[in-house]
Amino acid sequence: MLKKLLLPGMMLVLVLAFAGCGQTDSAEVATTENAQSDIVDVELTEAGETKIKVIKVIRETTGLGLKEAKALVDDAPSIVMEDASQEQAQEFKAALEEVGATVTLK
Repeated sequence: MLKKLLLPGMMLVLVLAFAGCGQTDSAEVATTENAQSDIVDVELTEAGETKIKVIKVIRETTGLGLKEAKALVDDAPSIVMEDASQEQAQEFKAALEEVGATVTLK
């Protein structure tokens, strides 16, 4: 139940806080927060006019099947990649924008 209420990176901060019982080194917490800011979600805001090309890029990048990729494109805005590194997200965003999609990093 607790896991559903917390964001992905919050569990690590919670564990660090409880493990040290208030004695957690501030450098450890800062490192954890910096690591969280390097992880982003890629949201397909709008597919544009070339839906087929957008579906193809999503399939190639994520490994999803045709049905799943098409559902993401049809349901836009939708998250097409979760917990991606900043570099990976930028590459995916560039590939999607190249085929006419509108993408947001969150």
